[in-house]
Amino acid sequence: MDVSGGNGQPRSGSDEPAGHPEVPAPPSPGPGSPDPGREPEHDAHGSGDTPPEQPPQAPRPVPEDHRDGQPPGGDPAHDHRSLAHSGTGAGTSKGAPPQPPAEPGGGILMGRPFGVPVYVAPSWFLVAALITWVFGGQLDQVLPELGAARYLVSLFFAVAFYASVLVHELAHTVAALRFKLPVRRIQLQFFGGVSEIEKEAETPGREFVLAFVGPLLSLILAGLFWLAMKPVQPGTVPGVLLAGLMISNLIVAIFNLLPGLPLDGGRMLRAVVWKITGKPMTGTVAAAWVGRALALSVLIGLPLLNHSRFFGGDADLGSMDTITDALLAAILAAIIWTGAGNSLRMARLREHLPELSARTLTRRAVPVETDTPLSEALRRANAAGARALVVVDPDGTPLSLVRESAIVGVPEHRRPWVAVSGLAQDITDGMRVSAELSGEELLDTLRAAPATEYLVVEETGEIYGVLSAADVEKAFVKAMARPS
Repeated sequence: MDVSGGNGQPRSGSDEPAGHPEVPAPPSPGPGSPDPGREPEHDAHGSGDTPPEQPPQAPRPVPEDHRDGQPPGGDPAHDHRSLAHSGTGAGTSKGAPPQPPAEPGGGILMGRPFGVPVYVAPSWFLVAALITWVFGGQLDQVLPELGAARYLVSLFFAVAFYASVLVHELAHTVAALRFKLPVRRIQLQFFGGVSEIEKEAETPGREFVLAFVGPLLSLILAGLFWLAMKPVQPGTVPGVLLAGLMISNLIVAIFNLLPGLPLDGGRMLRAVVWKITGKPMTGTVAAAWVGRALALSVLIGLPLLNHSRFFGGDADLGSMDTITDALLAAILAAIIWTGAGNSLRMARLREHLPELSARTLTRRAVPVETDTPLSEALRRANAAGARALVVVDPDGTPLSLVRESAIVGVPEHRRPWVAVSGLAQDITDGMRVSAELSGEELLDTLRAAPATEYLVVEETGEIYGVLSAADVEKAFVKAMARPS
């Protein structure tokens, strides 16, 4: 499974305070959620969907009067505050760019095949214990002479089965790396594994291949275990283990080929619809709703099939086995349903990410020299309709950015005696942002060098303005909350 998962509105001359709570990015799977493009999409197990609380308004169009190479100062009818009074309370927030949520912990690190960390989540131990207990009970009927040793054999089966799941996930990982898609990690967890691929495939063909290689490897493993059974005598420990691994890998392959998100078959269906319509969002919607229908089918149909007289099962709906089957079906259906919803949420976010444009969100800035008093710098900024200050040398080369939170912290009566250089942050290479950046590329650039403000420059090197991380954060929340 690959991973890919508010109310601010993108506009120039934003006048909102710099202080905002940190915003989660597309969700990281786990089964959880990731930063744009971080969502569990290529395994049999997914995550949840959160509808927006309020339908956000459409982004304000960008004014066209950029003749002086600076972003406009905003609409006077709406922007009443000057730079001297903007950002009240900003000193209590770092104003960091949107970041992915802190991961709850990947579990135990088992290794780094192909440079990708593989973690075993705590939930795996619960499943391993369950498999050991259930398979041990079956072994008691087939090989009663094993006695208590059957549980040791069952534990070996559980580990070997999840090693097969790891091979399935490694197939997704190798394909993603082949297509130059970064993979954050692989996690083995309850009901299978997750490959957290951070970006989407660029074409439906690559999407199809990326999804198909996992079930294909599971089918190949089932075939290899079947071949390995040939020279082994039935009714022995090796024979039973090989038969169990063959059947389990066959089930994994068939289940993942079911055509609904977040399963691999759902990714394949998405790729087909994307190819036909030319719209990845249409493919996601179709595959997600098929996934939800599949979840309902699992919830209702799986217990009935297991206890149907047609399949030789026990029709007693009050038995403990029936209750257990219903519980497992409910858990599996919930995972599929929420995974399908999360895929829809992430697709909606990706659809709106291009609205995050550095050029649109940048604040107008005025250049000031290092020894300029803060009061004078603010007077110039307010006269120009600007809301940011860039400290420059006598040749006009930008040196640092005056922090909005620092301005708010200086009492008005002291501003004539405070030089702007004392409130500025030196401009590092990571704090120079191209005005042409937008969407995921913009977010990746800001995350690579966390700061509260960034210098936005034209391709010619000319200063375009200052980008506040708080403005990007608000626009990011807006994109997440907005319906498609």
